Amino acid sequence: MKTFSDLGIIESLQIKLKKQGIATPTPVQEQTIPLLIDGKDVMAKAQTGTGKTLAFLLPLLQKIDTNKPVVQGLIVTPTRELALQITNEVEKLRPDDAGVLAVYGGQDVAKQAKKLDGQTHIVVATPGRLLDHLRRDTISLEQVEHVVLDEADQMLEAGFLPDVADILSQTPPDRQTSAFSATISDQVKNLSNKYLKNPEKISVKAEAVTLTEIKQLVYETTDRAKQDTLIQIMNEHRPFLAVIFCRTKRRAMKLHGALKSHGFEVDELHGDLSQAKREKVMQSFRDAKIQYLVATDVAARGLDVEGITHVFNYDIPQDAESYIHRIGRTGRAGGKGLAITFAAPKDKQALHVIEKGIGEKLNRRSLDKLASGKRNREEERPPKRSKPGNRKRKR
Repeated sequence: MKTFSDLGIIESLQIKLKKQGIATPTPVQEQTIPLLIDGKDVMAKAQTGTGKTLAFLLPLLQKIDTNKPVVQGLIVTPTRELALQITNEVEKLRPDDAGVLAVYGGQDVAKQAKKLDGQTHIVVATPGRLLDHLRRDTISLEQVEHVVLDEADQMLEAGFLPDVADILSQTPPDRQTSAFSATISDQVKNLSNKYLKNPEKISVKAEAVTLTEIKQLVYETTDRAKQDTLIQIMNEHRPFLAVIFCRTKRRAMKLHGALKSHGFEVDELHGDLSQAKREKVMQSFRDAKIQYLVATDVAARGLDVEGITHVFNYDIPQDAESYIHRIGRTGRAGGKGLAITFAAPKDKQALHVIEKGIGEKLNRRSLDKLASGKRNREEERPPKRSKPGNRKRKR
């Protein structure tokens, strides 16, 4: 088994990793870190939860010259939440004299510009707000040496390709570029061919990383009965923390209202919320002040919260990659998790696609068994966890 030292990571970074309890690199880190340290471009296929953030951060931090008061590293990501999450990771590992700034919408542009005027070596940004600063001449990318495109597939699906192209055109042509993506679509391939120089291609399977500790069940239900089924399961399982995925913002809002009316400690996370509201919701969820988070896929991209015991696919995802991404919110860091997917008769094809993609048949549960209590509840329920600070939970 390789160590971070074997991969070429300097001792000061290894010490900081050990303080966080990180001693052994993951497969994606083993494969990408040496290539990035060598200065090569990399195109990596890796799911959230495989350790990809450290895979690109460690080489980047190792190469930053803090004596040069310019932006040298640029990480572009599709959502505000992911930008903040990556920035938090940089803060834990950066040298004391290295500056990092998250640049995303919903913040005061003038305040961001003032911070950019200081000593910022690494910028973590969403495409739209970064372009805003470029047009205002409040940031320069002329001396950027390392560019990371994180969640490339999501950026392209969100229509950010023109923005990404504009951003890259304002960086030096001899920069090092890496792209990380959960899926390698034709669009992602085209992006790689156009903007990366002879990239090394890495592919890390997510199943061994994200599904091992997750028990997966399917409840065969109907659209009409889905909400009542969810509420009954929630009442029986009483999760420590749970994420409930909906297909659209409208459905997330409607379900949030219904669950709240039933007395659940719940909030919603989707694109219609202001940045301040989104940050408040996420903090409440991390602090376990709310137990349930009703979210859309895009809003929850990169969601990494310790202690999530349950994931509910209220609306079934349409492909295996999305399914793996969703249920990978639980069963992390050696913990156990339970993923429950609701499937109506019309979802038969989507369920088949998911099972084919993950290489296994999912266990079915019926409404009859739910109603009659024939389930082995102890088998299905992950271990109970206590609240932080012994905080009592409302019922």
